[in-house]
Amino acid sequence: MNRAVCGALSCLVLQAGVAAWRTAPTLPPRLDSYLSKVVRLSTADRKRLTDGAAVTRLLDADASKEVAVFGAIWIAAPIARYIEAVNDIERLESGSGYRITKRLSSRPVVEDFAAMSLTDDDLKDLRKCRIGDCDIKLDEHAIRRFQSEINWRAADARAAADALMRQVALGYVTRYLEAGNERLPVYRDKSRATMVADEFRSMIGGMQEFNAFIPDLRAYLLEYPKVTLAGASSFFYWQQTVFGLKPTLRISHLTVREGKDETLVTSKMLYASHYFWTAIELRTLLPDPGRGTGFWLITVNRSRSDGLSGFTGAFVRRRVRSQVQSATVAGLQLTKQKVEQRR
Repeated sequence: MNRAVCGALSCLVLQAGVAAWRTAPTLPPRLDSYLSKVVRLSTADRKRLTDGAAVTRLLDADASKEVAVFGAIWIAAPIARYIEAVNDIERLESGSGYRITKRLSSRPVVEDFAAMSLTDDDLKDLRKCRIGDCDIKLDEHAIRRFQSEINWRAADARAAADALMRQVALGYVTRYLEAGNERLPVYRDKSRATMVADEFRSMIGGMQEFNAFIPDLRAYLLEYPKVTLAGASSFFYWQQTVFGLKPTLRISHLTVREGKDETLVTSKMLYASHYFWTAIELRTLLPDPGRGTGFWLITVNRSRSDGLSGFTGAFVRRRVRSQVQSATVAGLQLTKQKVEQRR
């Protein structure tokens, strides 16, 4: 009798296991292939992802100057709701690491930067800022303007420096609008000049996502405004974010292209006052009808910066990678919360 009972129990366990295997969560084929071949996501992280958690993984990159991170999460809301949220970026990217986010006018004006102000540390750094030796990332013309146009002993030095920084920021955007990447800043904060356009082109060239799957988007990012992207809309925005030890001013160009099978969103960094030479975030919104109403939000964020090479760079690199991964998780979770709760 014991054998019969044990046999029945074994059978039930086996049947339950087969049923669980048959109903185990699956992923859309394209996403599944990408996770396997490019991201190489572990079995444990796959389970966490299908269970609803945000997952991240560092991607292969030139360790001497680049950090790349993958992130993904399921958002139980229509894609249209995310598009509404990203167009309302001042609300979407607020709180957590975002001190302020402001969307620019369709024809940017200096008033768009009215809320931009320099920190006390930035003001101190600008007083001694010289070409080849500056703690804020600026081009040669901007550095000379801060040297010649600001009376640092005057009572209104702070207001004058803030006003000049707003003019510099507007200039970076308007020149990019006129001639694209070739008019992006050439940073002269270090002894070696850094051409943002060259770093961006090199970074994009190594991204399998663009080269293999979306070459038209790659061409748009490299050749804007000479090359347009069919079915896309875009806008510019600036932020003050908390990253590392210093609040950082950033200016970005965001593009949305809605498609039948997927929606693509890119955020291209045009300027950052600290840490970064350039960066790109590619977000793919992938529906999954078998899972129900909602979509997979998949992000790939690549950034280039100085200070990552050499002996001391190894320590900096570990800290930066950890911060980027933490920021990615926080961003995914915040986006999920805001989009799912949006009405």
